[in-house]
Amino acid sequence: MPRFSKYFTRKGIIDMNLKGRHFLKLLDFTPEEIGGLLDLAADLKAKKKAGIPHRLCEGKNIALIFEKTSTRTRCAFEVAAADLGMHPVYLDPNGSQIGRKESIADTAHVLGRMFDGIEYRGFGQDIVEELAKYAGVPVFNGLTNEFHPTQILADFLTVREHFGSLAGQKLVYMGDARYNMGNSLMVGAAKMGMDFVACAPEKYFPSKALRKTCAAIAGETGASLAFETDPKTAVRGADVIYTDVWVSMGEPSEIWEERIRDLLPYQVNAKIMKAAGPGCRFMHCLPAFHDLGTEIGREIHNRFGLSALEVTDDVFSGPASIVFDEAENRMHTIKAVLAASMG
Repeated sequence: MPRFSKYFTRKGIIDMNLKGRHFLKLLDFTPEEIGGLLDLAADLKAKKKAGIPHRLCEGKNIALIFEKTSTRTRCAFEVAAADLGMHPVYLDPNGSQIGRKESIADTAHVLGRMFDGIEYRGFGQDIVEELAKYAGVPVFNGLTNEFHPTQILADFLTVREHFGSLAGQKLVYMGDARYNMGNSLMVGAAKMGMDFVACAPEKYFPSKALRKTCAAIAGETGASLAFETDPKTAVRGADVIYTDVWVSMGEPSEIWEERIRDLLPYQVNAKIMKAAGPGCRFMHCLPAFHDLGTEIGREIHNRFGLSALEVTDDVFSGPASIVFDEAENRMHTIKAVLAASMG
């Protein structure tokens, strides 16, 4: 059994029984545990801003396996680990034999003998679950095809900072809600008593099985779940409008034409933000195709004549956007997860 841990913050004592726990998906955690992690993240953020050391994992080592590259996730884990007194070792897509010359189970056994924790960012959820089964040390999900739990913690810390609470806040996810972000936001909203709306063509809704699971959770927490195809109806009264790129890493470029055809009516633009109301905020997990400042953005412009995709630049760069607060909070919430499990 994990040991009982107490964290002393400016608000008092946070009691969390998370010592030695994996962090694979939010479905594995209670609302109280998620709230405790957010409280801890807020306290660690305040300590970092004040220059107060918080080396809660002094002398430990963590392996960072990245089968999919990332800016925010890698930097967040490396800085968080360093602030906690840990030594991170980064394994890029060519830096390990995982799944190629060495099985997932064997890799887990080996790394678990050398490291105190393992982060995985890559493909199927089954991979990170198998790592956790055999590693013997805490394993953390930095992103899989199905779930992105560290991102949701950062999102929810950001929502709390701007609105004061989570319960009762309306979050609308625009676009392809079938994969990690749509799934994880729906799970997190259900756990924390929020009002979640997925807005997309029906074929882009989360799976019926996960929707059923989340509906059961929502029945216990007071959350609501809705699935809407009309953008203006979906965003009415929204506190947060959230979107993500329409084509994920690893998907073939050929599907751009289909996604643009299906999802362009769900672009977050000035009209959508106006329909939501003046208090609505815009969020995006990044990177975003909001201008022509990227190679992919310029390629899409050349092929389809579009200067923006899932969000227009006036929204992304406008006063309602809190995307960079959200990006910074990746580091603070990941630090809380590592401290709670490994500290």
